[in-house]
Amino acid sequence: MPPGVSCGSGGARWPEPPRDIARGAAVGLGAPPGGADPQSASMTWHEALELASFIVTVVGLPFAIAVFVYEQRRERENEEEEAYQHLADAYNDFLKVVLANADLQLRSNAALSSPTPEQNERMLVIFDMLIALFERAYLVAYKEDMAPTESRRWNSWDDFMREWCRRDDFHNALPLLLRGEDPGFQSYIKRVAQEERGSPILSSY
Repeated sequence: MPPGVSCGSGGARWPEPPRDIARGAAVGLGAPPGGADPQSASMTWHEALELASFIVTVVGLPFAIAVFVYEQRRERENEEEEAYQHLADAYNDFLKVVLANADLQLRSNAALSSPTPEQNERMLVIFDMLIALFERAYLVAYKEDMAPTESRRWNSWDDFMREWCRRDDFHNALPLLLRGEDPGFQSYIKRVAQEERGSPILSSY
């Protein structure tokens, strides 16, 4: 019988399919359902992971930075508010000392006309306390370029300085009180005193 020819029932001969076609059919029988390529599916999953990573990087990283900046700013504002509150408490404590020495008349509009040497000494000690508090407030709260909240806080201390600089006794004691103090603070309060008094500080206590 010639190759490639088969014999069926009744002696009829049918040609056999080519061997490469038969082999392809056999391989086809072992293919996964739906014809999916495992390698192609694996690449699709890998691309999905890369896309998710890209989204996290593009969206998540800027958001995390924004949250960090916001938290840092809020923490700094809380620290500044706490420092300002400590200064306000210190000034209230100073006013208690002033009230405890009511005979010096430090809360009156006019200075004590004829203080005794003992009164002068107490007055100078109290003024030293006040200058130290003003300098501390200047170093903690004053900036050349201040935000509205910072400016509002500092304006309270600027008002305190101007109020005291309008007093003759405090103004006359400034040259002695400012010895050894911060140069920036010295310049600031001297300028305030000149604005309130209309003349530079010349006399000594």
